[in-house]
Amino acid sequence: MTGKSIKSRNEIRQAVRSKRKGLDEQVQKEEAQYLAKVLSLHPKVIEAKAIAIYLSNDGELNTNSFIDYCWHNNIKTYLPVIHPFSKGNLLFLNYHTKSIMVKNQYGILEPELNVSDVIPLTQIDIIFTPLVAFDNTGARLGMGGGYYDRTLATWFSQKNKAKTPYPIGLAHTCQQVEIIPIEHWDIPLPEIITPHKQFKFY
Repeated sequence: MTGKSIKSRNEIRQAVRSKRKGLDEQVQKEEAQYLAKVLSLHPKVIEAKAIAIYLSNDGELNTNSFIDYCWHNNIKTYLPVIHPFSKGNLLFLNYHTKSIMVKNQYGILEPELNVSDVIPLTQIDIIFTPLVAFDNTGARLGMGGGYYDRTLATWFSQKNKAKTPYPIGLAHTCQQVEIIPIEHWDIPLPEIITPHKQFKFY
């Protein structure tokens, strides 16, 4: 696997991002449909009233089919927005068919900031997190900004991790590597789902 020959976090990022972006368009489409089906059957999704998710970018597993599923099943959907005042942090805003979308500093679309659309993190049932790579311990490697590690720090520090928001990572199968060198700020995920396999770590 990739992790056998690549040691540094940046090397892993580069290699896995290249693999991810190189996936065939038809494969991407099929995997998005598989993902929506898998997630629609997940017990936590069936019970959820509000979920946070992200719009796919840089070859990430496409989430649009699942977002459509949520909209048609009265599950409120929220997207991450870079906090305008608190550096390195996220807000989550309601995402719906009439959302006005703008590009953030990374060129990623996000809802235009409107305080009436912001939801407190504690009211989100599931937070689906993007990732670049993961290993068989649940270690997650992101893009390097630390946004989701900060977002999930409070959840991770709780003794009873059944409390919301429950994090689930989403990834293509090719994003699994053997070992991710972890840093002290990294938040491991309890669950990662690919279109073809579900990993539970604790």
